[in-house]
Amino acid sequence: MLEPELEQAVPAAPEAIALDLLHVDADLLVLNKPAGLVVHPGAGVSSGTLQNALLHFDASLGTLPRAGIVHRLDKDTSGLMLVARSLRAHTALTQMIAARAVRRQYLALVRGEVIAGGAVDASLGRHPVDRLRQAVRDDGRPARTHYRVRERLRGHTLLQCTLESGRTHQIRVHMAHIGHALIGDPLYGGGLRLPPAATPELIAALRAFQRQALHAERLAFVH
Repeated sequence: MLEPELEQAVPAAPEAIALDLLHVDADLLVLNKPAGLVVHPGAGVSSGTLQNALLHFDASLGTLPRAGIVHRLDKDTSGLMLVARSLRAHTALTQMIAARAVRRQYLALVRGEVIAGGAVDASLGRHPVDRLRQAVRDDGRPARTHYRVRERLRGHTLLQCTLESGRTHQIRVHMAHIGHALIGDPLYGGGLRLPPAATPELIAALRAFQRQALHAERLAFVH
């Protein structure tokens, strides 16, 4: 699941940024966010975001909070996002997200060979020292991640992950917590580690991958 966007919005101006639109109707749109695109302006970021792109695509979105954005993905996470195009849809989607009625499925490429699927049930909160990171904490907010093996690779595993909550960096922290950090994760990955007998091609690919290997592949909700 995921959490609705409730933070104070920062003003944004329209910008001609290409959007990969997968579905558009009068009430909402679904798009595929590329890695590297910030969702909305905030501290240190005033332009070049998804919100700027949406305002250029449809000026009427300027009447909605955050141009209709009702949830977020990390800058370097790719995948599906849901955007409201009317106040009615914005209200309904925000309520559905709060009620955990929107289901989202991710693909995560992790380090190591995961034997079988399972679940991580560990509360999350801000890291006590590094304010950019989250951490497993006894006094954190409840968080549960379900995962199953999609494909086994040399020294790595492709996992399918679903959430019962939508905490910041949840999959990234939970996978690192069980010893299977996401490939390329700059905060929780612990740096580059090469599997035994890695081929030159694999070594080159791992060194070139500079973001967490996480993709939101599926959204499910009643429309």
